[in-house]
Amino acid sequence: MINKIIMTGVLCLFTSFIFAQKRLTINLNSKENTEVSPIVKEKVEEYAAKINLLIQEEKKMMETELQDLSTRNLDKNEFDKQKAMIADRYSAKIDQRIEALGFDLDAVIQKQVRYSLLNSDVTSDEELKTKLLKKFRATNELTGYFSYGIMMLTNDLPDNNLDKNIGYNSNLEFGLKYNYQFSRTSPWGFISGIGFSWRTVRLDNNKYFTKDSNSNVYVSDYVGNIDKNKLRTGYIIVPIGFQYNFSKMKNVGMDIQYRNYSRGFRVAANIYGGIKMSTNNIVRGDGESFRNRENYQVNPFIYGGQLTFSYNGLSLFVKKDFSNFFEKGNYKNDKALVIGLALGL
Repeated sequence: MINKIIMTGVLCLFTSFIFAQKRLTINLNSKENTEVSPIVKEKVEEYAAKINLLIQEEKKMMETELQDLSTRNLDKNEFDKQKAMIADRYSAKIDQRIEALGFDLDAVIQKQVRYSLLNSDVTSDEELKTKLLKKFRATNELTGYFSYGIMMLTNDLPDNNLDKNIGYNSNLEFGLKYNYQFSRTSPWGFISGIGFSWRTVRLDNNKYFTKDSNSNVYVSDYVGNIDKNKLRTGYIIVPIGFQYNFSKMKNVGMDIQYRNYSRGFRVAANIYGGIKMSTNNIVRGDGESFRNRENYQVNPFIYGGQLTFSYNGLSLFVKKDFSNFFEKGNYKNDKALVIGLALGL
């Protein structure tokens, strides 16, 4: 009976330890580690072995006394009374011996929390602080992204021939984004990177892009039924700007605080510049079909500004070219405006 009670107590101790470990670890957000420290595991197993040993020792002595009690020919009521007194005495003795072991549960939990933070056991406060400062340093990272947006062409002459026949336009982009946080606790940071952008302009009303004898681009009627028309231009784009992170600072102990710069709600503003890779005019229908990479007067250089609202890995952005979409010709006042979503990779 006593053995069951004591082992139940040990089980409760382990349950309390594991619960405390998980409860503390949950607050460590993305940099947590849920593995049990080897030192913690060794100490708990050692403590459990000592408890089991002393229980066995006391159990043997109690069984000896109970055997002596059974030889006294006592009536049942007196025997049960004496047996209960012996059990209470050994139970109290076991409790005293367990308490004398001096198992410091708080110290063990602290060791586990340190291991959860750093994925390694540390033996001194100095070593702990050094590892924490190294782990929770300012963000300096290069990450991938993918974005897709709806593109519009804006101009000062809204009723030109292009506006009357323009269809669905899009901007597909992927690349690398560079984040540099100014300090461990700073909400501000520098952003840059490199992206590859494909801008596609489509026409409705059975129209397509073509050129006149002076190489000026214009919108022309397609002879027959057109199935597809795309004027697609690829750019290499480099952004430069700043980001502000609204997340709260977190405390990891040892008077060390940090801000998770690449997570939470963020607002960024940047300018960008791009160089054209190529332009591809794709026309397909039951009449003439072709695909060519001639010069369609699309601007070889672009520049503009972008505003981005982000939460964790998802972003909503608006970008506006300050340069004209077409370098010259009939539609030289058109400028691209893109609204879309980006996903961090």
